[in-house]
Amino acid sequence: MNTAIKLGGFGIGLAAVFTAALGLGSLFPASAPATPAAHGGHTGTPAEQNTPAAALPAGLQISQDGYRLTLLNGSLSTGTPQPFRFQITGPDSRPVTAYTTSHDKDLHLIVVRRDLSGFQHVHPELGRDGTWSIPLAVPAAGQYRVFADFQPAGNDGLTLGADVPAVGDYRPTPLPATARTATVDGYTVTLTGDLAPGASSTVTLSVSKDGRPVTDLQPYLGAYGHLVALRDGDLAYLHVHPDGTPGDGRTTAGPAIAFHAEVPSAGAYRLYLDFQHGGKVRTAEFTAVAGSTAAPMSGTPATAAASTTPSPARHGADGHTHD
Repeated sequence: MNTAIKLGGFGIGLAAVFTAALGLGSLFPASAPATPAAHGGHTGTPAEQNTPAAALPAGLQISQDGYRLTLLNGSLSTGTPQPFRFQITGPDSRPVTAYTTSHDKDLHLIVVRRDLSGFQHVHPELGRDGTWSIPLAVPAAGQYRVFADFQPAGNDGLTLGADVPAVGDYRPTPLPATARTATVDGYTVTLTGDLAPGASSTVTLSVSKDGRPVTDLQPYLGAYGHLVALRDGDLAYLHVHPDGTPGDGRTTAGPAIAFHAEVPSAGAYRLYLDFQHGGKVRTAEFTAVAGSTAAPMSGTPATAAASTTPSPARHGADGHTHD
């Protein structure tokens, strides 16, 4: 106040300018963060715009609760599988070496291109120094998102995500249309139920082969099926849990596998169902839409773009593309 009195008219003028600036700020509030680009542009996810962690679905952040996903590779291979390595560092900035097993594994790694193609679900090996490693190759060039789904010992489960490129001629593919059926390796999987934004809903996937229901599905990672859902656009991650477990006295080995899903918002999602039969794990893929804008889903079968591989004999030895 003393300085303003001494400076007289200059101080009064400065105060007027400041007051006017405040007035303009109230008329024109700060712009909202830009919407993340769909599929190709890693130009700003909500996590990168410093949105509070509590408001974000899983997989949109590279760090959370003091834990960080640190990639040790600058790119992915599109030819011969090459070692893909990463670490999870803890609040002490050291690599985490102690985990709580979930679904028979200490860590699940999801790899998918940002157009939601090329899905892989693999299980790397953990070295004594806290480095995870697995031979890995992706089917085509493009920008990929990797998700580490894990539970540090003594803490809650987390899913951290990061982008990594596969160098080459990138040719994005459009999101497949919604459909109630998908085929893979001679199996037909039928989806019933609908996703409800912001609420729990039950979706059921029924497996048949050559027109006959499959009633002898084999347990895989502690369940008859595993379902991963990714939101179109930002690739928000949901690992959906099945209703029941093998041997619990009430859960049958097919043909139906029920899941409880809760998606965070309206919009399109890509669903990936892993199931095991005849000693092989297969993935059936669906596009589903949650919310009032959802169009009726077609009953026309959609071919699932997934490979099949023998069941793993030990932790980390699978190299397959499934949970």
